Amino acid sequence: MLELAILDDYQGVALSLADWAPLRDRVNITVFDQALGPDAAARLAPFDIVCLMRERTPFPAALFAALPKLKFMTLTGARSPSLDLDAASARGITVSHTGGGSPQATAEMTWALILASARHLPTETAAMRAGGWQTTVGRVVDGKVLGLLGLGKLGSKVAAIGKALGMEVQAWSQNLTAETAEAAGVRLVDKSTLFRTSDWVSIHLILSDRSRGLVGASDLALMKPDAWLVNTSRGPIVDEAALLAALDAGAIGGAALDVYDHEPLPADHPLRRAPRTVLTPHLGFVTEDAYRVFYRDTVEDVAAWLAGRPIRVMNPAALDRQP
Repeated sequence: MLELAILDDYQGVALSLADWAPLRDRVNITVFDQALGPDAAARLAPFDIVCLMRERTPFPAALFAALPKLKFMTLTGARSPSLDLDAASARGITVSHTGGGSPQATAEMTWALILASARHLPTETAAMRAGGWQTTVGRVVDGKVLGLLGLGKLGSKVAAIGKALGMEVQAWSQNLTAETAEAAGVRLVDKSTLFRTSDWVSIHLILSDRSRGLVGASDLALMKPDAWLVNTSRGPIVDEAALLAALDAGAIGGAALDVYDHEPLPADHPLRRAPRTVLTPHLGFVTEDAYRVFYRDTVEDVAAWLAGRPIRVMNPAALDRQP
C-alpha cells in the first residue's frame, strides 16, 4: 500500500466531496486539516503521494530534497507559484493538476467585500450581537466610481457587476489597452488617476515580479479619505506596512481584504486589529462547486498515475526520469 497525504483540508471536506473508493485498495489516505509549519518535511516523510490545495503549502526545492519517498503529486487548479516544478522534474516526481474554479466565485466574493464595506456589515453585525442598533451610516454604490487594477477574466466580471449597480467603472494595468477597456465598457485611466478618483479600488492581477508591491504608500496617499481598497488577488501586491500605516492614520476609508502576505494570517497579526477593515480568510475560490471539481479530479489524477497513464501532467520532463 502506498501512503497518500491530502494537505490543507481546512474545512474537513475532502473525503466527502469526492468518491475516493477507487483508490482505497492501493493507498492509505491521511488528511491534514491544519497548515503544516516548519516541520513539514518530517510530517510528510512517510508519504509516496501528496495532494496539494493550491499554494497553501509551499513546495520549494529544499522540501522535495527532504522527501525521498515522494513519487507523485497533485495540485488543485492549474498553477502554483510556490511549487517548484523544476525540482519535482529533477527528482522524477510527476505533478498532475485538476480543473479549477470559475472566476465568478472570486468576482462574487469581491462584491461581497465591497457591499460589506459600503454598509459597514462587520461593525453592525458585532453591534447587533452586543445588543446595539444602527451604529453607522452606510453608502450606496450607485453613482460612485469603481477603479480596477486589472481587467482580465476576473476584473471584467467585477466591472460588469459594477456597471449593473450604476457605478462608473475605470481601470488600469501595465498592459491594458484602450480597445480592451472600451470593449468592456470601462474607461482606461492612468494609475494615479485611478487611485485619486475612485471610491473603491479593487485589485485583479496575478502576483508576479511586476505586480509584487505594486500598490505602495504613494498610491494609498492619493486615495480619497473615504475610499476603500479591496484585494481578492494576492496579498503581496499591496505593501502591507504602507496599508497598515494608512489605516492607522485614518488616511483612507478602509480596506476589505481576502488575501494576505502570510496565510493563514497569524493570530497576532496587526491587520486583525486594524481599524476600518473587512477581513475574510481567502474565501474567493472556496466554494462547494470548485471543491467538488478539485477533489474529483484529484482522485482521477491519482488513479491514472497508479495505472501508469498519468493525466493532466504539469511537468512532462519528469516522465523521462521515471524508473
